[in-house]
Amino acid sequence: MSIPDVMSNGAAIPAVGFGTWPLKGEECEMAVRTALDAGYRHIDTAAMYGNEAEVGRGIKASGKPRDTVWITTKVWQENIGAGRLQASAEASLKALGVSQIDLLLIHWPNASIPLSESIAALCDAKKRGYAKNIGVSNFPTKLLREAAKLTTEPLVTNQIEYHPHLDQRVVLDCARELGISVTSYCPLGRGMVGGVLGEPIVQAIATAKGKTAAQVVLKWHLQQGLIVVPKSATPARIRENIDLDGFSLSAGEMAQLSGLSRPDGRVVKMASAPQWD
Repeated sequence: MSIPDVMSNGAAIPAVGFGTWPLKGEECEMAVRTALDAGYRHIDTAAMYGNEAEVGRGIKASGKPRDTVWITTKVWQENIGAGRLQASAEASLKALGVSQIDLLLIHWPNASIPLSESIAALCDAKKRGYAKNIGVSNFPTKLLREAAKLTTEPLVTNQIEYHPHLDQRVVLDCARELGISVTSYCPLGRGMVGGVLGEPIVQAIATAKGKTAAQVVLKWHLQQGLIVVPKSATPARIRENIDLDGFSLSAGEMAQLSGLSRPDGRVVKMASAPQWD
């Protein structure tokens, strides 16, 4: 594949990652192995997913050298205080069966734990060698700016929900201003009835390009300079989601896809979520 890495604060992050939520057990192991065989070089997991051990086994079974696979994992919001964050990172290393994580993220902010404490713990985890790079997830602009001021180590990404049904321009602009990449989770908006992939404009563009709806939407992300972590348990779809060479979207097509955003477009809704932009 000729998809270039995304550069962010010294990190070269593979632009197409394989998302693993909510895969478990043998299905997860096989999906990870299939993804790596298909050309993925980035696997995304989290402590909360409860599948880090399976992800680790899938990577090992693939036979790919450790230094060719980028592993991102995350610390759950209850464990982002001093000491607990570092312990979570250590547990992730053990579960994954690796000596260092490529990218460690705070999974969600936690209003009951001072951000200064969480960021200091995250930086400490990097200094201890648990992670090569650090970042955050689900941070709106206010918290992202605050984190950028507090950190003593480069933050290399903010992983957020993003797809054509959800306008995230404000967060994207803030991240670019701060020199931090953005990783899109739920990049296809979930395959529900009435979802992104069923939109007539998405279908029309896909037909015109001779591509699938998913490939068109993933290309929309990549042409914005973003990282994407689509998930699938189906081998054909896993391969499809990284087969993104050989076509591009025009400025008009990009605008049409961005124009699909709607007020109720957010898929992931948590009671403890921060105030979104």
